[in-house]
Amino acid sequence: MCPAAPHLILVAVLSSFTRLDRLDDYPFAQLASLLAPVTPRTNERPIVMSVGEPQHQPPPLLAETVARHADLWNRYPPMAGTPELRAASVAWLRRRYGLAEGMLDPEQDVLALSGTKEGLFLAALAVVPEEKRGARPIVLLPNPYYLVYAGGAAVSGADIVYLDATKETGFLPDLDALDEATLARTAAFYLCSPANPQGAIASLAYLEKAIRLARAYDFVLIADECYAEIYDREKPPGALEACQRLGGGVENVLVFHSLSKRSSAAGLRVGFVAGDRRLIKKFMHVRNYGGCQVPLPLQAAAAALWQDETHVEENRAAYRRKFDVAERILGRDYGFYRPPGGFFLWLDVGDGEKAALALWREAGLRVLPGGYTAHATNGSNPGQRYIRVAMVHDEETIAVALERMRRVLDGGSA
Repeated sequence: MCPAAPHLILVAVLSSFTRLDRLDDYPFAQLASLLAPVTPRTNERPIVMSVGEPQHQPPPLLAETVARHADLWNRYPPMAGTPELRAASVAWLRRRYGLAEGMLDPEQDVLALSGTKEGLFLAALAVVPEEKRGARPIVLLPNPYYLVYAGGAAVSGADIVYLDATKETGFLPDLDALDEATLARTAAFYLCSPANPQGAIASLAYLEKAIRLARAYDFVLIADECYAEIYDREKPPGALEACQRLGGGVENVLVFHSLSKRSSAAGLRVGFVAGDRRLIKKFMHVRNYGGCQVPLPLQAAAAALWQDETHVEENRAAYRRKFDVAERILGRDYGFYRPPGGFFLWLDVGDGEKAALALWREAGLRVLPGGYTAHATNGSNPGQRYIRVAMVHDEETIAVALERMRRVLDGGSA
């Protein structure tokens, strides 16, 4: 796809926003509508476990660095990110995934983002052409999925193909189920590992297979690795690590990373995208018109956070302790398993919407029905049986919440 003239980009984006009307409602809007008519019957303090917003305090390094760079608030920041931030991002990727020196160039192969939500949305606008093989292009999404993927795909004008990620498929899309006709039209494939909400981790073999398909059929693997630093036992491998095993080239691959979960800094709104230089150039072209610049003091803080591992190890240990609490209280009931990555419980309660309503009414617990994170395919919603529970509070609050949850679910109110 050749970069279009600025006015054509604007016209295309404005005209395509009507396509968002065809998407499922945003999950938290659905949840608000579900719970609005209900007043909890309990005097217990409400606990919100529906939103994946880390409650851990970010390290003091963040505020200290912002304060040290307060003289930069009056300057326009570079859209691509400062050289220091891009260098820190690439250095972290090398350390984290054991990448070879020179595999990524900080000047050409990475861009700063105002949080990865913005980047994941704009990615489709950057890489999806108007047509593929003489037809409307396809964007593949895992199902359940992050709604931003669908938003980007819809606005790009693509057809969306939802790939059910169920217990039977290891909670990841079944790559072997993709037929030739679908692959031929595919322009992009959004893949989240560790997966939100199920916590499944794509193996290196799985990632290598996805990359081979992307290169064979000329589509872009958009790897959302925002939960890569929250894991239980084994480090999740990454798409760039798979690229290195395949010879070191990063063609057809974009990876997204964020400080929101890694550093409990969701409000900082700093992430990055790295990968195929050709695609990064297109991404930069789109961001110049529709992206948000990251203020210089925040870029300085982000660079410092990417260089520090101590706070990340402490953060990860805190999540492990919370899953210890969950395992003690829930055992193996409601399909409980320790997620290999991420910080959600994905509990099989039979009817997620019914359970979410009961948990709010009887225990003041706000959880997200799993069906709100997924799209019905062939008349069935793969998330319908589940609730997503964000394990973001402190251990004491988690224990109180899960004891309440057990009381309601065991009592049959759900």
